[in-house]
Amino acid sequence: MAPSAVPAESIVVPQMKQLVSKGEEKPAQGLSPLQAISQGVCLPGIPIFSSMDRHRAWILEHMAGAFRVFARKGFTEGMSGHISVRDPENCHTFWTNPLGKHFATLKASDMILVDYDGKVVGGNTSRPANAAGFLIHSAVHKARPDVHAACHCHGKAGKAWSAFGRKLEMINQDICYMYGEAQAVYEEFGGVVLDEAEGKRLAAALGPNGKGMILRNHGLLTVGGTVDEAAYLYTLMERSCEVQLMVEAAAANGIPKIFVDDEAAAYTFKMASDPESLYWEFQPDLEYEREICDGIFAN
Repeated sequence: MAPSAVPAESIVVPQMKQLVSKGEEKPAQGLSPLQAISQGVCLPGIPIFSSMDRHRAWILEHMAGAFRVFARKGFTEGMSGHISVRDPENCHTFWTNPLGKHFATLKASDMILVDYDGKVVGGNTSRPANAAGFLIHSAVHKARPDVHAACHCHGKAGKAWSAFGRKLEMINQDICYMYGEAQAVYEEFGGVVLDEAEGKRLAAALGPNGKGMILRNHGLLTVGGTVDEAAYLYTLMERSCEVQLMVEAAAANGIPKIFVDDEAAAYTFKMASDPESLYWEFQPDLEYEREICDGIFAN
C-alpha cells in the first residue's frame, strides 16, 4: 500500500560534513561546497529520517513534486517519460510512475513499486508501469548501486540536440556541472526500448561516474543520489540543450564560440556538483510547485 506524506517534524537534519580529507587542497578555505555558497547561516544538509516509512513518504512526495515541475516546464510527451527512485528499505525495488497519467496530476499515492524482475510488489496497482521505462531504469539501478533516482523524458530541446549524438559543450557555467565523465552519450538507437540487452548497453554507456546522458535520436537521462538531484540535473540538461542549439545557430553565422577552459570547468564541477548542492538546486522549483498547488502532490 502506498504511504502518505509525513509531516515535516519527522525529518531530522544532519550536520554538514566536510567534503575534503586531511592533506587535500581545501576548496574555499576548507568549506564544503554548500557552506561556500551560503553567505551567513548554511543551508541544512539532505534530511535523514528516524524510520524507513518516513523516509519513503518523503521520497514519494519529492518524486511526485518533480513530475509536476517537469509538467510545468513542458517535458511531457504522451505516455513517454518516467522517474524511478530506489526504495530506501528494499534496495532491489524502485518506485516509478503509472503509464498514461499526466505528470501534472501525479501524487505520491499514484506511484508503483516494482522489483528488478518487473513484478509489481507495492504501491498503486490500478495501472501498469511503462515497460520501456522499466528496462531503462532497472538496468541503471542494477549497474549503479550509488544511483537512487533516475529521470528520462522526451523534452523538446533534449530531443533536438540528441539528433547530433554529441555531448553538450562547456560553453557556460551551468553546464560545467556536467563536466568530464559526468556526461555521456548513448550512440545507438534501436527504437523503443523493449529489449533487456539494450537497457544494459544504455547503463554501460552511462559509466560509473555518469550523471547525465544524451540518448541519440531519443532524449535525455539523468541520475542522482536523490530524486531532487536527478530532477535538477534533468532540468539543467534540457535547458543546456536549448542554449547549445541557440549558440550553434549563432556560430553558423560566423560568431566564434568561446569555451570554458578545463581548469575553470573542473573547479566549477567540484564546487557545484556535489549531492547536497544539487539537492538544494531543485528546492526552489519544488517549493514553488508546493505553493501553487497547496502541496496536493504529497497526498
